[in-house]
Amino acid sequence: MAGRSGVIAGMTILGSFGRQETLTHTPKGEIAKSIGSSFFRGENCNFNPYLKDHHSPDFLERFLLRGWMPDEPSIDRDTRITAFGSCFAENITNHLRGIGYTTSKDRAPDIYLSSMGEGLVNVHSLLGQLEWALEGVEPPDGLWHGYKAEQYGATETVRTRTRSALLDTQFFIITLGLSEVWYDEQTGGVFWRAVPVEHYDPGRHRFRVCSMAETKAALLRIHELVRRHVPDAKLLFTLSPVPLAATFRPVGCISANSASKAILRAALDEMLREAGPCLNRDLFYWPSYEIITDLFFSRYEQDGRHPHRPIIQFIMRLFEAVHCRSGTSLREMTELYQQTRKANAELALR
Repeated sequence: MAGRSGVIAGMTILGSFGRQETLTHTPKGEIAKSIGSSFFRGENCNFNPYLKDHHSPDFLERFLLRGWMPDEPSIDRDTRITAFGSCFAENITNHLRGIGYTTSKDRAPDIYLSSMGEGLVNVHSLLGQLEWALEGVEPPDGLWHGYKAEQYGATETVRTRTRSALLDTQFFIITLGLSEVWYDEQTGGVFWRAVPVEHYDPGRHRFRVCSMAETKAALLRIHELVRRHVPDAKLLFTLSPVPLAATFRPVGCISANSASKAILRAALDEMLREAGPCLNRDLFYWPSYEIITDLFFSRYEQDGRHPHRPIIQFIMRLFEAVHCRSGTSLREMTELYQQTRKANAELALR
């Protein structure tokens, strides 16, 4: 029988378990959804999209961005931005620089957050830079290495420059990368990335997977440091969709990567759920991970790690529409999404 809000009751048979009543519910602007009627669903019930929902003119706001949008964009060309974290941070930095926005790579190109910002792939390396620069916490020796295994020193000159760049920041963008870390058992310190071959010491260097609890604690500490030292700045977290290149666990890389990303995403979500009124005002989440893993058919290049360029461009343009005062509208982005998704589907069939 017909009910309120377009709900129609029906019946479906679940094998030997008997009958389960189902409801057909048609939220405004969506394809009709079939749901079980057995449980109360509370004040919020946001459905997963059916395939036809992707063609809706408000698909992005309804299914992807709901709950994660600011009241209005806050970044303009005078906003001082600092973006760092895993390699996906470089895409954000390059896009913003390309459309005339100011990033720390322009203001302070010689600090580690500029030269190695996309190589800080775990929460401990991210937190370590903030604690060192803002509160003078000296890191254990031998943990900071560049792409060619060159060692970086924690000099007072670089610390002072890093501190100045952070204190001058109005919008932080931090990209989380992975949960697998190498650490020094003697000091407890965590390497930025992995242990260079020539520095590996089997007597003290160990591998582990960060727990959700320690990940959440590090994220809370990062948020606390930003609020304490740069109280007027905004902070946005995003999770890199780039998978592990390899795992050091005795399991396949696909499942290890799933666990690595899940730890980060769950810890971040728990922190955000507890954030209170600062969420979407001073503290934000950007769903770059979900865009790539859930919205497109063919996600990565032949290496299985780097997203197809049109998807990256769509993510950057959508970020611009939501957070930047550039005049780009969400309606334009919905059209771009549908075009990109169609072209991606054709690519997947080749």
